[in-house]
Amino acid sequence: MDKLDMGSCSTINNDIDVSLYFEFYEGPLEYNSTKCLELWQDIIEVKVLSMSTLLRCFNAPGFLLTTQKNTPLGTKLKYEVDTSGIFHINQELCKMFPKQDMPYHHSQFKKCVVVGNGGILKNSGCDREIDSADFVFQCNLPPISEKYFMDVGVKTDIVTVNPSIITERFHKLEKWRKPFYDVLQVYENASVLLLAFYNTHNMDVSIRVKYVLDDFESQQAIYYFHLHYLINILRYWFGQGVRAKRISTGLILVTAALELCKEVQLFGFWIFPMNPSGIFITHHYYDNVKPCLGFHSVPSEIFNFLHTHSKGILRVHTGTCSCC
Repeated sequence: MDKLDMGSCSTINNDIDVSLYFEFYEGPLEYNSTKCLELWQDIIEVKVLSMSTLLRCFNAPGFLLTTQKNTPLGTKLKYEVDTSGIFHINQELCKMFPKQDMPYHHSQFKKCVVVGNGGILKNSGCDREIDSADFVFQCNLPPISEKYFMDVGVKTDIVTVNPSIITERFHKLEKWRKPFYDVLQVYENASVLLLAFYNTHNMDVSIRVKYVLDDFESQQAIYYFHLHYLINILRYWFGQGVRAKRISTGLILVTAALELCKEVQLFGFWIFPMNPSGIFITHHYYDNVKPCLGFHSVPSEIFNFLHTHSKGILRVHTGTCSCC
């Protein structure tokens, strides 16, 4: 493969070793599972999270999002699931990626909040706590309307959209383009983050999101999770006991936040039918629709969050918030 300018979709730069960026990826790149497990053990023993350690494992500032720098024109990739299929980063797709460096860097934010959709948020009154954060991640187009804002706030800097949501709620954007656009406007200037490289279907609908926003002249930024960042996270958390076909979007965001932020707090991360006080709660704060079984391993993810909470690495909110 030629050495291409990782900050451009057309020019050549002989200083770039494109082989580093996974032509026909068959194993971990700069990821060392044994080393990372050792680092994690060091972290939980000292009870202080040194992000320089996790940075060696995942490097969210360089690889969380797909950019022209880390995935240049001409790169060949395999999908995360359909590894028999190979797709090429062509001119059209390359232009959809940010040109150079990541828009976020290590420890850029002091306090970050990741908001899950758990029913434990209902009647929590945590809007002020959430909205006071420097950066807020929201998972999978959650409702933040007036009906819910006292519990979940209104601040959103990044909102993820799983392609399954686009398929099921918006009919693959083949007809329901305007309703989808209208939903995104609720999050105002928030960037939209998509899991595009899971398989061919995800890729198609994720690219369609970019076209829809362009058609409506939206200023919202569209980003795609980097394929190999996801693979490395999956392998790491598998070693921590999260045994599932796919880790949740929430776990991906929490992992990224631990690298990008000095302080991380979680709201709405709860999968159990009762809260810690033994009171029954709905599955989501906005409905009681149960998830499909066998895809994610959310209970084991929650237990990992609680474990890191007990070590002072992050904070998991499981109760109501103070009104003052």
